[in-house]
Parts: sequence; structure tokens; C-alpha cells
Amino acid sequence: MTKLLYMDDSYLKEFEAEVLEVLGEEVVLDQTAFYPRGGGLPEDRGTIFKGQERYLVDNVRKEGDKVFHHITTVGLFLGDKVKGVIDWEKRYTVMRMHTALHALASVFNRETGALITGNQVGIDVSRLDVNIEKFDRKLIEEVFLKTNEELSKNRNVKIYYLSREEAFKIPGIVKLAEAMPPNIEKLRIVEIEGLDIQADGGPHVINTSEVGSLKLVRVENKGKNNRRVYFSLEPSKIKG
Repeated sequence: MTKLLYMDDSYLKEFEAEVLEVLGEEVVLDQTAFYPRGGGLPEDRGTIFKGQERYLVDNVRKEGDKVFHHITTVGLFLGDKVKGVIDWEKRYTVMRMHTALHALASVFNRETGALITGNQVGIDVSRLDVNIEKFDRKLIEEVFLKTNEELSKNRNVKIYYLSREEAFKIPGIVKLAEAMPPNIEKLRIVEIEGLDIQADGGPHVINTSEVGSLKLVRVENKGKNNRRVYFSLEPSKIKG
């Protein structure tokens, strides 16, 4: 089992670990800060160090309770003590994009009643799919304006855990909670204070002041009631 350090600290850039398994060019560690691809988010990249030796991590995936780190060269062995260092520029960009997406989805739902039908966080551009019946660019632009107003209020982003029973009682996250595997009794909750609350497993910033502003890139029709909205962030910035 791999302990998921990123679940409790999205800002953790380095960590110590032990190699539990070696499967070709993939290694399983006893704990990791590398986020594996999933939930509409890209995986982390970075480096694993064993002493002076460097092993680049170019792909990370999760299967069951293990996280598999793909390294570009072999040389790690069972029991090795290593240090992992994530690519912070990529991680922080994903964190900002992810929090921005939660805020945008919440404002879409609040202003239009639209439900979210899909999403994908990217490094330069991210997308959100919403089930708005009528294509109305002016309405979408107004949602972006109101989202940026909400982000500018410097709202704290909190991460905590609730039992399934407790989570089901909170309006807005019940549907997401029901989609979780039934064997998960504790759900990780991400709350943008005063704006949004969701069951979620990905990294976020701790305050909306770090996000910047959303910029509408384009809108596409993706079926009868589905609109795909692409956005970027301004300014581009790195913290730490």
C-alpha cells in the first residue's frame, strides 16, 4: 500500500520513501507526493534520487492501493531508500487550474442550474462541460465575470474528511459521494469557503487569491444540451 502524501499537503515538493516493488521500469513506493493521473487531472512528473543517482519520473498511475512511478532508466531495487522531488511548476499550475475549475463549476450551477458533465485540467488550457440547453455566449461570459469576482474575495480552501453518512447530508456533494466506491468510508472534502464544497481527491491551492483570473478561450457545442467551455488563467505565476 502506498501512503498518499498529496492528499493532506498539496504543497509538499519533496519526500523520503522506500521502494516496495520494482516492475520493469515502474516502482512502487511506501509513500508518495506524486499525484497519479485521474479525476480529470494530469499526473505529476519529477525525479527520484538514490544518493547521487537520478531517475526521472515521466508517468504516474494508481492501481488499487498502489501508486506506480514510471522511471526512464532502471537502477532502483527493492528496499532502496530514496527521495522524491516533484516538478513544482507543473504541480502548482494544476493546483491553480483545479481550484479555478471548482469555482467555475459552482458559479455555473448557482447562476444557471447547470450540472457538470465532464472536465479536464490542463497546463495551458482546461475545459468544463455543462448541460446548458441554449448556446448563450453572453451568459457564459457573465458566469466567468462572476467567477473572477468570487476568486478575488480571497476565499480559503479547506481540506478535511467526513464519513459517507456525514457527507450525504451536505447538499451539492451527495451525487459525487455516491459515485465513490462503496468501500470508501471516509471521503476527502474540498471546500472553497462560502462558494463550493465537493468530494475530491486532487491537489488545490489554499486560497483563491493564488488562482488569478479565468479567461474564456472558446466555447463548443457538444450535443443537444452540452456546452464545452475552455479557459486559461491570467497571470501565470509560480509560488515557492
